[in-house]
Amino acid sequence: MSITTDLLSGLWLWLAHLLFAGVLVIAAWRAPWRVIVENRGLQHLFLGATVVLLVMWSMRAGISPGLSIHFLGLTALTLILGWDLAILSATLVLLGMTIIGTESWQGFSVNGLCLVAIPALLTHAIQRFVESRFPKNFFVYQFLCGFVGAGIVIAVSGLSMMAVLWLSGAYTWAKITAEYIQYLPLIMFPEGLMNGILMTGIMVFYPDWIRTFDAKVYIDDQ
Repeated sequence: MSITTDLLSGLWLWLAHLLFAGVLVIAAWRAPWRVIVENRGLQHLFLGATVVLLVMWSMRAGISPGLSIHFLGLTALTLILGWDLAILSATLVLLGMTIIGTESWQGFSVNGLCLVAIPALLTHAIQRFVESRFPKNFFVYQFLCGFVGAGIVIAVSGLSMMAVLWLSGAYTWAKITAEYIQYLPLIMFPEGLMNGILMTGIMVFYPDWIRTFDAKVYIDDQ
């Protein structure tokens, strides 16, 4: 879910600007720029993933005035590129969508936090949790990080956006519950399925594309 018109103002916008700017600075500082410069394959992967995400975000449906819903795709993007490059890639997508008028300039930072930063960081946290608590297994990684993780991520992303809109007074909680929250489970499954299928295909044919997946650990040692 993203804000497509000017639903927020004042303190909420300034707070969102500061928080998202901080996230971008940290992501840019942590990104492996030296590897990117030297590795042409990673450059192509970064640009290709950005284009795919742009197309994915272009396919959307309207809910309430000023809001739209679409596949998120940040779980697969984060598992492939890592949380730092995923944030930078998705921010470029958000910038492109805003330039062409699909998203709102005023809501750029709020969208950035709820659609980019929170999903990428949460995916990273889920992946680290799975690595520390479960066996290093191909199917465990695929199911928990890809499928289940994507469902959790889009739920938290949507709820965070709804919380901002409710706390700021843009929409009442009754309207939010009636028009979005009760349909959240219907959104979670296709998001998880889409990310899961995408990750499965890449893990089978191009495991080296996935920055967070070590084939020697997850496959060769089994």
